[in-house]
Amino acid sequence: MDSLLKHMVDMTGHRDHTMLDISVISAVQELAAASQTRVLALTTVRGQVFVRSRAIIVAGSVARMEEHTDPTLPGEPLSDYPALAACIARHEASADTLCADGRHLLWLPIWIGDQVTTCLEITNPTPYTGATIQVIGGIVSVYRNFQNLLDYSERDSLTGLLNRKTFDDQLAKILQSRGEPEADKPRPVDEERRHHTDTERQWLAVIDVDHFKLVNDKFGHLYGDEVLILIANQLQSSFRSQDRIFRFGGEEFVVLLRSITLENAQKIIDRFRTNVEAHDFPQVGRVTVSVGFVSINAYEAPVIILGRADQALYYAKSHGRNLACHYDELVAKGLLTTITSNDTAEFF
Repeated sequence: MDSLLKHMVDMTGHRDHTMLDISVISAVQELAAASQTRVLALTTVRGQVFVRSRAIIVAGSVARMEEHTDPTLPGEPLSDYPALAACIARHEASADTLCADGRHLLWLPIWIGDQVTTCLEITNPTPYTGATIQVIGGIVSVYRNFQNLLDYSERDSLTGLLNRKTFDDQLAKILQSRGEPEADKPRPVDEERRHHTDTERQWLAVIDVDHFKLVNDKFGHLYGDEVLILIANQLQSSFRSQDRIFRFGGEEFVVLLRSITLENAQKIIDRFRTNVEAHDFPQVGRVTVSVGFVSINAYEAPVIILGRADQALYYAKSHGRNLACHYDELVAKGLLTTITSNDTAEFF
């Protein structure tokens, strides 16, 4: 009982999905004496559901987040897990199966309403007793409720996208994980604007709805809100499942794109921009967006990275709108000139 309470306190003490995942599989691993426990993420790509391991713990080791050799791939098709697929189709609370090697797999989908985006997978040499499953079920219920609370605190109430505070936190984590130096640590001049290899690159795109004030003035704020919701839907359908999408405030959105080349970044952003342009917005008709984007450099402060994307966005909006502009390309062509910069600001 003391161990169970300790794990419950640990799980509910986090304000971060990553640490919550680590806590829940650590709790299940210890209390159920499992040989392996995983958190699986379920994502839908073009109507097909994929399964991908997000966190794992193996008996005798510590829990860790999974690292994938190709983060652009969505994972394995759900059809490769027939028992889990049937469980989800029937909206059941659990499913178990016996593998060919004698292992028992227990799946526990995390239902949020009628949606499942997360599932616990527990591997054990023998089947579990009813009492053990009851304990695991209690842990899963706390995990589900607290995950729901974290989602609520991290998301924009109108569009359902991640909010500004979550963006600040996630950009800081990206910079930290990529080896951001201390603010007062001197940096060699040639490292100020170093370029990562294609597989290391991450990108930040700032998106603004063109002439949004005119939409509100002409059609009213209810139609303006509907435009923002439909733009959010276009963002979610145009970008990949591993890309992070945020409503930054007002009619401005931000996207963090991971591990892709400049050419692919431009292609994905342009796909979103043209999808918006081709969409028929009820009552309003045609709406366009302007985009500015930049490569994320771990040796620079978040305010500078965001400021560069904003400068590219401003260029797009002042040169016809409905454009996607890359900051470094504008600088290389002499269309933007960086005059001076310091750790907190950059001037043009």
